[in-house]
Amino acid sequence: MTQRRLRELKGIGEKTEQLFAKLNIRSIEDLLLYFPRSYDIYEAPVDFDKIQAGKVLTVAGTIVKSVGMTKVRNLTIVTTTIAGEGGQLSLTWFNMPFLRNTLRKGYRFLFRGKVVSHNGVLTMEQPKIYTPAQYEPLLHSMQPIYGLTAGLSNQAVVKAMRQALEFKELYPEYLAEEVRRHYQLADYNFSLEAIHFPRNMEDYKIARRRLAFDEFFYFILAVQMLKGRKEEAKNAYPMKRVWETEEILEALPYRLTNAQLRTWQEIENDLQGQRLMSRLVQGDVGSGKTIIAFLAMIMAAKNGYQAALMVPTEVLACQHYEDLCELLETVSMDFCRPVLLTGSTKGKARRAVYEQIELGSANLIIGTHALIQESVIYKNLALVITDEQHRFGVKQREALAEQGAPPNVLVMSATPIPRTLAIILYGDLDISVIDELPARRLPIKNCVVDIRYREKSYQFIYREIQKGHQAYVICPMVEESDGMEGENVLDYSRTLQDYYRGQVKVEYLHGKMRSVEKNEIMTRFSQGEIQVLVSTTVVEVGVNVPNATVMMVENAERFGLAQLHQLRGRVGRGDAQSYCIFVQGTEGEDTKKRLEILNKSNDGFYIAGEDLKLRGPGDLFGVRQSGLMEFQIGDIYQDADVLKCASEAVSQILSLDPDLELEQHVILRQKLEKYMQYGLENICL
Repeated sequence: MTQRRLRELKGIGEKTEQLFAKLNIRSIEDLLLYFPRSYDIYEAPVDFDKIQAGKVLTVAGTIVKSVGMTKVRNLTIVTTTIAGEGGQLSLTWFNMPFLRNTLRKGYRFLFRGKVVSHNGVLTMEQPKIYTPAQYEPLLHSMQPIYGLTAGLSNQAVVKAMRQALEFKELYPEYLAEEVRRHYQLADYNFSLEAIHFPRNMEDYKIARRRLAFDEFFYFILAVQMLKGRKEEAKNAYPMKRVWETEEILEALPYRLTNAQLRTWQEIENDLQGQRLMSRLVQGDVGSGKTIIAFLAMIMAAKNGYQAALMVPTEVLACQHYEDLCELLETVSMDFCRPVLLTGSTKGKARRAVYEQIELGSANLIIGTHALIQESVIYKNLALVITDEQHRFGVKQREALAEQGAPPNVLVMSATPIPRTLAIILYGDLDISVIDELPARRLPIKNCVVDIRYREKSYQFIYREIQKGHQAYVICPMVEESDGMEGENVLDYSRTLQDYYRGQVKVEYLHGKMRSVEKNEIMTRFSQGEIQVLVSTTVVEVGVNVPNATVMMVENAERFGLAQLHQLRGRVGRGDAQSYCIFVQGTEGEDTKKRLEILNKSNDGFYIAGEDLKLRGPGDLFGVRQSGLMEFQIGDIYQDADVLKCASEAVSQILSLDPDLELEQHVILRQKLEKYMQYGLENICL
């Protein structure tokens, strides 16, 4: 299947092509699969008494005040006032002096724009002006809004997308009509067009269901093919139970919970078995999964094998390495020889670690993606553990399991996935659940507030810092964006620096920073040099900072509850009482009802279940429930029914044609090959 260049579209030259490439759009096929992040919906005009700040609204009103025009430096400001049933509204435009000829007193128009509040006075800024006849065809339409990069406008993407949709042959239908009918799925090309330019909400829902099905279908199909039916693979590294793990349990300053002990027993039994271990350990944030991983690694080392633990960040790898070394110092275990391997391990030190791993003199290896580079050769890798594994692509996880004879695999997740969905996503993995928190942990105290509580929150954070503690503040965006509302990391960190006037060390962190910068900031925060860390959700897979006692999340309504729960898990890791403040950026009963679930419970599985009940499958765009399972359009929680249908369809097809060799599966096989080459590496589970 040949890739068609973007240059084939009218109006796209070399410069525009380079801008699209920044969004990883390098072909017409890529463009068609670049789905809108939201839609501008042209609703019916609202009554004046229903107008709210922070929203884009349409109002119908009569101009009751002569147009005013003032000049501030190079800015021309045009103002007027309209009236309608229930009140009045001020309107403001910037650098549009020609509007004086349109906005005459007594004229009636529809105005559409964002409403802001200045000192309690509501004003609609930069509204577009429509006559009733102009607005009528737009009513209830949905205009796509795409993620952009500097220099590329939404209008340019829309124009290119309309042309791209004419290349229907690029995406032939691959599902048989009876399959589509059975699962109530729309035609693929209809769905592709309707997701970009839906005529109405019903079209959007139909298209979204089909495209979510496709994402799940290809993922499940690819994983099944990658596994190569290894369910009954023989364990090439049989192990015996060892006393050293019991010694460690005795030496710990705390007792494991019953759930931890049950999980450890299941892993211990697996490692002694004739069949390779393939186990998923699900445990809520702070439930104590890491100590279980260490016990399994020590058991492998005592049996004469190597064990590797791969984590998503260098800071977390360093912390795990230090924790393991400290644990091994409590008891005499000369047979354990741990090493650390990350991207920062350079030159002579790196070569030395490679040599130790290849010779087998290093038998406990902790690191990041550096563990799966071709230069790393293992002597007898018997156990692979991926921690916080939703941050690793499937391909990366497979790569670590391809050294020599297949190793035992332990996958550890803090994501509260319902068991039925976990079975689908992880296929043949056995599942253990650590559903108890250590007794020594104090429950986190939660509160849901609006933006009026902000200053009190700052004061509360300051009091915690005076006690010697630290705080996180989470914002949904890195920097200010024209197309999105919400607090951003860069401006917010400056606001806090100004507020605390140098009395508090405030720094920021976000995903666009270079790895070395992110590691440096997280290290300084974990060492207590930074007191308040303003960040995006990049910290949800972070380090253990027991001294952090406050988590404040701005625009909490913008996140899925499961993701908010993950963020909350960054605090409450020490002996001190910890707190989580969820700040609602927009008002509304539905938002408040959702966030109250977090207020009432610290149980991730309960929260995920309740949010699913509230939102229901096929909920609209906006808040992603999980935030962790990074499918482009599908969401494993709100689309749980679609996920189950996709799994069922995969099973039916593979039972009929395990290698996709039948003529009716030619297109499917071609698309799967492409997906496994390009798409699978982007899916993180």
